[in-house]
Amino acid sequence: RRVRPYTLERSLAGRFASLPVVSGPREAREPTEKMTVTSPGPIVLWLASRYENIELVQAALAHVCRQRGIDAEMEHWIGMALREAVANAVKHGNRLDPDKRVLVKFDGVGNDLSIVIGDEGGGFDPERVSDPLAPENQMKTSGRGIFYMRKFMDDVVAEARARGGSRTVLGRWRPIPELKSK
Repeated sequence: RRVRPYTLERSLAGRFASLPVVSGPREAREPTEKMTVTSPGPIVLWLASRYENIELVQAALAHVCRQRGIDAEMEHWIGMALREAVANAVKHGNRLDPDKRVLVKFDGVGNDLSIVIGDEGGGFDPERVSDPLAPENQMKTSGRGIFYMRKFMDDVVAEARARGGSRTVLGRWRPIPELKSK
């Protein structure tokens, strides 16, 4: 069934009356203070457990950041955390098995961003990961991923799932003032 344009406009007019009208293709517009950045909806990727797919995830993040008006510096810090989370899912979760998949889901509204990373491995307890700042761990070549995620993101939740695998949720709600001042 087709909805006539004037009927649709009339039914939505009250809900969107305060939003500015911006003409032109979406890709050609830059978000402004007056323009409301809306969510494009979730973007979901299911990827083979291969390190090469981290670049694909990075490209998807760049797309999401452009759509949400997230600046390049914040995109960099989010990307650092996301790369670590996906590398952990590939290496530690799925044990480099290309037949197992990694889930990456981007969601949120405006500058608020939630990223879910899942794997099909055996799960892990993030509290059992040793502190990379402890003197006995400073020379180790691993163990910094979760530390970086927690440093660069506002919220990090890592958990083993009941049906197997792990899930990490990265949340970004505001700029990182301590990093911007340096």
